[in-house]
Amino acid sequence: MSAITRDEVAHLARLSRLALGEEELDHLAAQLDVIISAVARVQEVAAEDIPPTSHALPLTNVFRPDEVRPSLSPEQALAGAPAAEEQRFRVPRILGEEA
Repeated sequence: MSAITRDEVAHLARLSRLALGEEELDHLAAQLDVIISAVARVQEVAAEDIPPTSHALPLTNVFRPDEVRPSLSPEQALAGAPAAEEQRFRVPRILGEEA
């Protein structure tokens, strides 16, 4: 595989709007070449008879189905509240008038 050139790294930096110094360009060129080589090796290993997957194991739904069940009445829910008003919990104001 051909090595990525310093000019290609500079071009990518310009596209990414990154200001890189001279030694950073040289350093990143070597690192990007290693990354590209590793990706090429992975592509060589990938077999065509293996279907692409997003997860190694099958996903299962861990949530229970929605079921209508009896719940508390407003009076029962508000029974332990320190303050209630119009069948709602009353809490101290935390926002100013502009909200």
